[in-house]
Amino acid sequence: MYSKGNLSNILKQAKQMQKKLEAAQEELEKLEVEGQAGGGMVIVKANGKQELVSIKIDPEILDEDIEMIEDLILAAVNQAMAKASEESQNKLGAISGGVLGDLKIPGA
Repeated sequence: MYSKGNLSNILKQAKQMQKKLEAAQEELEKLEVEGQAGGGMVIVKANGKQELVSIKIDPEILDEDIEMIEDLILAAVNQAMAKASEESQNKLGAISGGVLGDLKIPGA
């Protein structure tokens, strides 16, 4: 059973963690990661919230087979998303100090 002092301390720690998580989520919105394919012919940027923010396609590849272009776009997007996911898990995991364990936070 918790005493009032212990409960107050737990609530205080929870509020501190919530503030840190909110600050980290704001940082993740500003974070940009990049995925590339075809030697830089397709470049995709995503933020730390795993949202695409830009796609650049070198006009030289537009004469290529559409399936190859689609494959390059998919590869670049997947690379950017993997980097964004890793960055967000690292940042949020460091804040939670393992309290949340292996919990995957959607959209973070």
